[in-house]
Amino acid sequence: MVFRVLSTNIAVPRPDPGGAERLSGIDKQPRPSIDVAAPGPSYGDGSGVAGDLIGDVKHHGGAQKAVYAFERAELDHWGAELGRTFDNGAFGENLTVTGWDLSRVLINQRVRIGTAELEVSVVRQPCRTFAGWVGEPGWVRKFSRRGYCGAYFRVAVPGRISAGDEIALLGTPSHDVDMLTAFRAAQGDKEAARRVVDAACMPEMYHQRMLRLLA
Repeated sequence: MVFRVLSTNIAVPRPDPGGAERLSGIDKQPRPSIDVAAPGPSYGDGSGVAGDLIGDVKHHGGAQKAVYAFERAELDHWGAELGRTFDNGAFGENLTVTGWDLSRVLINQRVRIGTAELEVSVVRQPCRTFAGWVGEPGWVRKFSRRGYCGAYFRVAVPGRISAGDEIALLGTPSHDVDMLTAFRAAQGDKEAARRVVDAACMPEMYHQRMLRLLA
């Protein structure tokens, strides 16, 4: 099966739909292409996508959350579930992808897209801004229960990604921890957290969170 980028998306700034007194970048709109590069290491260091906006600088941006991807199939799932239509970029993703089950992609998987290389990094945790944007009662709980959270990427090689680009997997990580397992661990599942810790596959800050959970 061919994995492909269906849409490349950049934020249109708007008041935070969760009620915070700041602008939000969750409204992502399609553009023909995006340029990606590694931002600074920490939250608050901005997006890895040129011209993109990070509103919640306390929890977003930085090297481990440089680029966010979500599946077109999952947008369609939620559209059918909620009786709505979700356009590409509707869940705040920079990359809307097709053919690729992101819940089963392994942490630290490297991919080549266009002239860039990215690495799967960490999970997305649903938040108040996301809930306000979708506008569905109990949205955080519903989204978390399904567990298909998309994937954040770090930028290994800067470059340009365009709509229609094929996604090529480069090698295979030496562990079996996928995004669904990492998400369940982040949600408090201790069995999943043990798998994440044993694999030692997460950035140090996230690894320490798992150790605290197990303690």
